[in-house]
Amino acid sequence: MRRLCVKAVLLGSYPVLLLAALWPHPLLFAAVAVISYLAEHAAARVARPFVDLLSRVHLGVTVRFVIREMAALLLVAKTTGPASPWFTALAVGLFAMHGVRAVQTGLAIRLRQTVATMPVTTRHLDVTALNLPKTPPEFLTNYRGVRFLYLDALPVLGAALGGPAAAAGAGLGLLLGCAGVLVLIPYVRRAAPLSDAARILAVVDKQVRDYHPEVILYFSGANEAAYQARMWLATLERIDRRAIVVLRERGLADRLGPTTLPVVCIPSSADLMGFHALASARVCLYVANVGKNIHMLRIPGMRSVFIGHGDSDKEASFNPFSRVYDEVWVAGPAGRDRYRRARVGVRDESVHEVGRPQLEGISAEGPGLPYRTVLYAPTWEGWTDDLHHTSLTTMGPRIVRALLDHEPKLRVIYKPHPLTGHRDRAAARAHAEIVAMLDAAELARSKARHPSGGATRAPVKHLVVTKPDLYACFNQADMMITDISSVVADFLASGKPYAVTNVSGMADKAFHERYPTTGAGVLLGQDLAALAGFVDGEDALACARRKLRAYLLGPDEPDALTRFNAAVERAFWDS
Repeated sequence: MRRLCVKAVLLGSYPVLLLAALWPHPLLFAAVAVISYLAEHAAARVARPFVDLLSRVHLGVTVRFVIREMAALLLVAKTTGPASPWFTALAVGLFAMHGVRAVQTGLAIRLRQTVATMPVTTRHLDVTALNLPKTPPEFLTNYRGVRFLYLDALPVLGAALGGPAAAAGAGLGLLLGCAGVLVLIPYVRRAAPLSDAARILAVVDKQVRDYHPEVILYFSGANEAAYQARMWLATLERIDRRAIVVLRERGLADRLGPTTLPVVCIPSSADLMGFHALASARVCLYVANVGKNIHMLRIPGMRSVFIGHGDSDKEASFNPFSRVYDEVWVAGPAGRDRYRRARVGVRDESVHEVGRPQLEGISAEGPGLPYRTVLYAPTWEGWTDDLHHTSLTTMGPRIVRALLDHEPKLRVIYKPHPLTGHRDRAAARAHAEIVAMLDAAELARSKARHPSGGATRAPVKHLVVTKPDLYACFNQADMMITDISSVVADFLASGKPYAVTNVSGMADKAFHERYPTTGAGVLLGQDLAALAGFVDGEDALACARRKLRAYLLGPDEPDALTRFNAAVERAFWDS
């Protein structure tokens, strides 16, 4: 409803402005102009698709601002006359303001392109020799924004006060626009040396050589998939060999999260294969099977190891692409058996069981609150329908509603997959429905505690967690409901009860045989008939979970970090 109102106000304000200018009625003009600017601001935030549609039909943001300016010119022409010097001054001022904005936009584009086309960007490496310029204020470089366009509010609103005020507003807007350009010019000049690709590569090359990396964590993928590399950072910070992170897409470094490891981002395949500073590395670890892996695989002298981003019964955990690597590392015997059963060309002697060091901090105890906590952590919709394991679209809202209706002392934590809605809009809609459901439930619970409407509000119980850490959610939960994914194996480290959704409707026995990670969990069918028993019933699967944990994650001794570190050491000397 809010979006509809914003759209109606934005489009409806223009004809009213025109009528107020032709009438003329300065006070009405001023009021509608203010409303129009507010609607413009709101539309950019709550109705972005609608704004994009207006651009496609040639009613883009610049045209909309020009319409307001034309209305202001008409108002001044009606109130002071077209022969008035104030009308001429306003027209010239508005024309000049657009010229200055074009210069500002050109400078912003040049600065952004210079920075964006750097052949390599880094974190935790000393690149002071590059004399990287400071980043200018965002409003100066956001050339797709409309901040400089809003300077025309000075002459447009001034027109309601008369010709002199309109001309003065245009003059002030022009001065502010020129000031922005003058401030931006030094930043552009200082960034000019960054266009020297050879120099930048040489400086970074020296710093990486001095660091002398021995192990590479390589990642390529969408920004939303950065979690796949992020989960390995803390582990690689603790191994005995010097590790470095190599990324391929710009913007990934910002999504990677905190780490002490050096990070280099090299988008160009030619630059990567010619970046000889990485030659000291003897082991390269790959966390995802993506096309750009081939660029690193072509570099001789390194042992390639696929470590993935979680062991699961999904097809990604026995992908035929895995046979291109020298080794495949899995958590426990289950990972080896997956490749054996799949017969995708990965030799058994290439598979090594190294544990899951990331699970070290997972607690076997519940949160100890007066509320029993259920974690609902569905997977995403997958790249194709064949990989569609998510319960979100068909069962998700019903699962959450059933939990909320179950009893008042049941707490729900909802942790969607980072890629939720990436391919299927139905998943995004289901996600939004669950978020709204939990918000409403928590609000109702809060009002029940404070019927007088006092300012004091009880701590939030139901949670929606859209950012890491998944493992922190494990520690806050007493039990979990999830889909076929690596979340099942990871949660087994806690020893707590879990349920897995049977989205396909497969018979229970066949489902367990096809997806061994479900063997110690409760199966939830589309009818959710087993949900009440899972939440309220006795835990009869504790012994089965202990056995399955060893099968999926390997032995407790030696610990996973020790095993992983030993695997790195062996691969280093085998290369």
